[in-house]
Order: sequence, then C-alpha cells, then structure tokens
Amino acid sequence: MDLQKNVLIILLLVVSFILWQEWQKDNCILDFSTKKNIELQNNVMKDMNDRSNFTKNMISKFVTVKTDVLSININMLGGDIEDAYLLTYKEKLDSHKPIHFLKNSSNFVYKVQSGLIGKHGPDNIFNKTRPLYFSEKTYYMLKNCDNEIHVPLIYINYDGVVYTKMFILYRNSFLIKICYFINNINDYPLKLIFFGQIKQSISLPEYYNDVYKNSFSFNTYRGIAYSAYSNKYQKYTFDDIKHDNLRILTHDGWIAMLEKYFLTALIPHTFSENIFYTKYLSNSNQAIAGFKSSEINVLPKSTYIFESILWIGPEVQEVMKNVAPYLDLTIDYGWLWFISQPLFKLLKFIYGYVGNWGFSIIIITFILRGVMYPFTKMQYVSMAKMRILQPKLSKIRERFDDRQRQSQEIISLYKKEKINPLSSFLPLLIQMPIFLGLYYMLSSSIELRHANFIFWIHDLSDKDSYYILPILMGFTMFLIQKLFPSTSYVDPIQKKIISFFPLVFTLFFLWFPSGLVLYYTVSNFVTIIQQKFIYKELKKRGLYINR
Repeated sequence: MDLQKNVLIILLLVVSFILWQEWQKDNCILDFSTKKNIELQNNVMKDMNDRSNFTKNMISKFVTVKTDVLSININMLGGDIEDAYLLTYKEKLDSHKPIHFLKNSSNFVYKVQSGLIGKHGPDNIFNKTRPLYFSEKTYYMLKNCDNEIHVPLIYINYDGVVYTKMFILYRNSFLIKICYFINNINDYPLKLIFFGQIKQSISLPEYYNDVYKNSFSFNTYRGIAYSAYSNKYQKYTFDDIKHDNLRILTHDGWIAMLEKYFLTALIPHTFSENIFYTKYLSNSNQAIAGFKSSEINVLPKSTYIFESILWIGPEVQEVMKNVAPYLDLTIDYGWLWFISQPLFKLLKFIYGYVGNWGFSIIIITFILRGVMYPFTKMQYVSMAKMRILQPKLSKIRERFDDRQRQSQEIISLYKKEKINPLSSFLPLLIQMPIFLGLYYMLSSSIELRHANFIFWIHDLSDKDSYYILPILMGFTMFLIQKLFPSTSYVDPIQKKIISFFPLVFTLFFLWFPSGLVLYYTVSNFVTIIQQKFIYKELKKRGLYINR
C-alpha cells in the first residue's frame, strides 16, 4: 500500500514538473534566475559601462532575424518590425525575389509597432523618443537543428527597471510571439499598458500594384478586419476610419489588416480586457489598427509578462483557424462562404492525389456538373415543353387584347398542360450559388497563386497571357447556342442580343484568372456532352423541335 502511494506521489511530481515546463514555454516566461539570462543582463550592463563597446554595438540600427520562411528587420528604437520578407512567396512568377511584405520607406509605410505605455511605460507619449533597445547580436538565424529562435532585446529604464522584449519565431511558420518581461526592482508599483498596432499607408505605390495585382476579382478586399466578443468577424474599411475611429472593448479576438492573399494580424494574449482601435493620420494618409490592454500594476520587487501573437504572411485556411478563432474568415469568400469552403476542401482533397491545381479544377468541374445533371435535364425538358406551347400562347395573345385576360388564359393553359414556367429557371437558380461560390473560392485561394498548369499557363491566379482560354470559352458558348434551339420562341430583337453573348463573355473573361476561365470552359464542354444525351431522350418523348 505504501509502495503504491509513493509511486503515485512520484508520478504526480513528474507530471507537475512537465506541466510547469510547458506552461513556462507557452507563456514565454523568462527565468532571469537562470545562468543564461543572468549572463545576458550582465553583458548589457558591462556594455553600458564600457562606452566604446556600447557605441559600437549601437551603430547597427536594426536586428535581422531569419527563419526558413520569414525574414524580418527589427528597429532597435522602439523594437518595431519595419521590414518583413515572405521567403517562400515570390514577387512575380518569373522573379527570384521574395515578397517584401512589410516595408518602411519614404513613399510607403507598412509596419508593426508594439510597446508599453501608461504612467511608467517606456513608450509613454510624454517621452520625446521611443526606448532604445540593446541586443547581443544584430543577426539571428534559425539553425537546422532548431524549431524556434528567441531574439531578446533589452532596455534599462532610468529608474533601473529592466524591460526585455522577446521575439520568438518558429520553423515553417509565419507566426511571431512577442513577449515583454518586466522586472520591477523598485519599491513602488509600475502602471503599464501593453499595446500593439499595425500602421499602413492607404495609397499603394506602383511597386505594390505590380506585386499584388489582383487580376480580376469582384470580392478583393484591402482594409481592416477584427474579431471581438460581440462579433466574430467584421470588416472596417479605410474609408470607415476616415469618418469614425473604431473602439471595441473585448476579452479576446484579433485585429488585422488584409489584402488579397496576405494579412498582418495581432492577437493579444492578456488577462485583462483589451480595446481594439483604429486611427487615421490625415497628414500622411495612413491607417492604424491595434489594441491596448487595460492598465496593469506591476507590484514592487516582482515580475510581470505581457504577450501577444503576430501573424505576418499568407491566408492559408487550415493554418489560420489554428492561430486564432475565426481568423480563417479573413479568407473572404463573400456571402457564399458556406459553399466556397466545402468546395475548397474538395479541391484540396483532389489536389492531394493529382498534384496539379489545374487538373484538380477540371475534375471538380466534372463532379459538380455530374451532381447538377438532374437539374440541368429538368431545365431543358421544361424549356422543350414551353417551346411546344408557343403556337397556343401566340393565339391567346392574338385573341385577347386585355393583358389581364391574356394572363388568366395563359395560366389556365399551363395548368391544363401541367407545366410550371418557373421550372425552367429554378435549376438555374440552384446552380448559380454553386458557380458563384466556386468563383469566389478560386479567386481568393492563395494556393492558386503562381500555380502552374500545363503548356503556356504558368499561373492559375493570373489572366491567360495569350487569351487562348477565353477565346476557347467563348467558342464553347457559341456551340451551346447553336446546338440547342433555346431561342426559337424569343423576340427577334432579344434573339439578336442573345447571339452576342459569347462575344461579350469572351471580352469579359479576358482579364479573369485563368483558373476561373478553365473552370467555365470545361463546364461548357460538359454541357455540350450532356446536351447530346438530353436531346436523344427528348426526341424519344417527342419534345424536341428543330429550328
């Protein structure tokens, strides 16, 4: 009995020790009693005492941190991230340069700021300058044997308080953890407020217009979005902040700046309420979106930790939902998201076997058209029956001049023949949400950016440079019109207008992403094949009428 009791106690101690270690790692606690951190503090104090060495170390204004997917430059003045390169995403299809996502230049500003304000905060607005941090190194690189890298910046205030701003970056991740460790050595409490904010110029320079060109997309959004306790996802445009600044009080959530395919998001991890806010800087035409925590009292002779998560990178659906609740909604599929999301999962499932996004689009087109075949057949059967009734409908219109009487007789004829005129439009109404949902999905998914297909199509997110697919799509529309006499009972003027549809759609699709044009082209080919089967059955039933 005593043996069992001792074993249980030992197991409890082991589990408690493991949980304590994991809690330390997850909450970014910096134990300054450890030898490494004591040495770090001693080195800072030594360099500050040795003026020549301290001056030498401060010549470099930035600390550069590089992982396998991300490279950032941190300004030692304030500890802000002023440059970020997405190493696994190229500027252009034929370029070897990674995307310069965050940038601080004379004509464009896009950076992430964070700090401590309040009565005793080193970033207090009453101070003329931001805190000037010190780092042991000016270049940090993730080693092959490591899965994360820690970048500590040290600032010692005039009252002796040591502030450590720690950036933690991870392998194969665009997530950055920002932690503040405050060691209050004074006999009075420190009143501090943790803030983080994203600042961006509203007007895009030509450089950005070229790199982040949106091809042709109705639902492209560039602006602010947030998630709070009262609203899981809400957009707040740049125009909105020009008229009224956002101010939301919440316990959880995130705030972000979005554009097509990419975003920068701040997710505060504090134990207090946070304020999500926006600000418009009219003199520089810049927008700010960020958060502020409630005021925290750091007790005398104690330590405190502030923490937040920063995401700088692509909008990848499966990753986003694990970073923060509802962050995956930033992949904006519009009001048909409940259709687009399952379609994307199906497309990605097919891609897992095929390994080519273009062929995956072709396969999903066949699947969708197969599922919708009963509705397509219903539509053609209804239209065939309507054509048969055209002579009788014409006689009713000639016989009765009164519009109301005409309507009554036509309705009576429909009832007698057991035809619902809306049945020819109902299948179309059912199919349209699916087609639109697929459109939004294909135009918003970063997986198709620079995705190669075959032959001359090297980017499914961009237009066809040779316009072959749009012309082929227009030709298939022309064939559909010629093969099916759907306009035999249409007014001659309307008939002439409809005959121009293939040309109009061809011109319209010239600027569509080639992935979307591929879908519509294959869909038209499937329609032609389905028509052949439907016509054979209509002829057997005596419903098919030639022109």
